Amino acid sequence: MSRIGNKQINIPNSVTVAPKDLLCEVTGPLGRLEVPLHELVKVEVSNQIVKVARVNESKLAKSIHGLTRTLIANAVEGVEKGYQKQLEIIGVGYRALVENDALILKVGFSHDVTVQPKDGITFEVKKNIITISGIDKQRVGQVAAEIRKIRKPEPYKGKGIKYLDEKIIRKVGKAVKGAGA
Repeated sequence: MSRIGNKQINIPNSVTVAPKDLLCEVTGPLGRLEVPLHELVKVEVSNQIVKVARVNESKLAKSIHGLTRTLIANAVEGVEKGYQKQLEIIGVGYRALVENDALILKVGFSHDVTVQPKDGITFEVKKNIITISGIDKQRVGQVAAEIRKIRKPEPYKGKGIKYLDEKIIRKVGKAVKGAGA
C-alpha cells in the first residue's frame, strides 16, 4: 500500500488543478505546469483537495500511485511559490555573471562557459552565489546539476562549483620531508 499516494493534496485558493484524460493541468500565479498521468491512476478534485487513486492492485499501479501524487504536489507548490537552488563558486579568479539572461562562468578554463537558460528558468548572481529559480522542480534541479558538472569541487583545495549546503570532504596533500637528509 502506498502511504504517499494515499495522502491528499490541499490546493491553495490561488491554484487550480484540472485533470483531463492523461494530463493534469496545474495553474497558479507563477505559471502553468502539465503533469502526465498514467492510465493506471485516476485523479479526482473536489473542495480544493486532490486525491489520487489507482485503478487496480498491480505492482506497476502501486509504484505509479505515489509518483503521480508527488508530481502533482510538486507542481502545485511550484506554481504557487516556485523552486530555487543555490550554487557557490569557490576559487581564486572564479566568478559568474548574468548577461542577456545567460549565465557566464569564469572557472579556470581558457574560455568563458556560457549557460543558456531553459524555458522557465532564471539565473541570479550575488557575489559568488548563483541562484537558479523556476516553477518546475525537476528542471531547476537538472540545470543546477549541469552547472555544477562544469567544474566539480575538487577535494584538495575545494575549488569549483558546489551546492550552497554541500560539504566537501577534504583530503590531505603530500607531506614534505625534511631538507637536511
